[in-house]
Amino acid sequence: MDYVLETLGNLWNQTAFLSLSWGNLLMIGVALLFLYLAIARGFEPLLLVPIAFGMLLVNMYPEIMWKAGETYMKNGVEVVCEETGLLRFFFQLDEWAIFPSLIFLGVGAQTDFGPLIANPISFLMGAAAQLGIFLAYFLAILFGFNTKAAAAISIIGGADGPTSIFLAGKLGQSGLMGPIAVAAYSYMSLVPIIQPPFMKLFTTKKERTIKMTQLRPVTKLEKILFPIIITIVVVLILPSTAPLVGMLMLGNLFRESGVVRQLTETASNAMMYIVVILLGTSVGASTSAEAFLNWDTLKIVFLGLVAFAFGTVGGVLLGKLLSKITGGKINPLIGSAGVSAVPMAARVSQKVGAKYDPTNFLLMHAMGPNVAGVIGTAVAAGVFMAMYMK
Repeated sequence: MDYVLETLGNLWNQTAFLSLSWGNLLMIGVALLFLYLAIARGFEPLLLVPIAFGMLLVNMYPEIMWKAGETYMKNGVEVVCEETGLLRFFFQLDEWAIFPSLIFLGVGAQTDFGPLIANPISFLMGAAAQLGIFLAYFLAILFGFNTKAAAAISIIGGADGPTSIFLAGKLGQSGLMGPIAVAAYSYMSLVPIIQPPFMKLFTTKKERTIKMTQLRPVTKLEKILFPIIITIVVVLILPSTAPLVGMLMLGNLFRESGVVRQLTETASNAMMYIVVILLGTSVGASTSAEAFLNWDTLKIVFLGLVAFAFGTVGGVLLGKLLSKITGGKINPLIGSAGVSAVPMAARVSQKVGAKYDPTNFLLMHAMGPNVAGVIGTAVAAGVFMAMYMK
């Protein structure tokens, strides 16, 4: 009988119930909410499902993110971790910028840059949408963050999770990487909810119904030369952008060259989705209650929302200006796609435009600023790296 009781006692002591805090319960609730939004509501499930599941795991079993040799608190007792947890190995690849760079390779292989080539003015709207990044940078400093942390936080405004992770790692802000990444990916997932109110607020009904002329055909030669030229120009000016811009353009060159179909398929499918699983789960696992529930996290979430909102507004306002300059040939709604949530932001431009005129087709026009936004966010990250990396 004593043996049975002792065994049952040992089993009870090994459960997670004894170590769960109110913070862990709160984060488990957040994870379940994310899973609901991803599965039941379809909010960017490829991102939210692995992130939410990583969040769920780490708040029940913190050891899955522990690093060998470091000291942690367990049931109120300080212990030294003997073995590195599984998801910590994945997170290390986030810190080393390996996963973000591979994500950019996959995005490049999946994306048609033709709309941007056909309408180069889209570059301006993509650049204007970076307004939120630089506004959030100064606000973060006012909120008490140091300049490197402020730079890492501000990239959330580009709605670009991989670039946010990349810059946080490069600037030595690993401690903030979890909240930054979760905020960035969450806002990417919530693009259909966050953007439309700002798009409607800053445009008139007449502007929202503007029909744009069909884009000109883009030649195969143009599509092949574009990633090569962009790589040369951007990397010569900002060499630190090479891991992101270089991988983005390499993936697109795979796609457009037509001679490496196997590489294109691998980069845009199998490799891309494997990396998304590992990156998403490890990012979610960085959100333990101890690391996530603090004032800095709340400030990061707020600053990210401000940055994303002003990025959307910046793109729309420049779209309005270009519409007036061109005599009403540009629908300002496509400017909102200048944030780099590809292709979700472009789809939102199409959806809002179609609401006011079902015959209006803005998707391909919006893909121009959308792709420009990806490049613009990488360039913004390169500017910060040039400022703060020796």
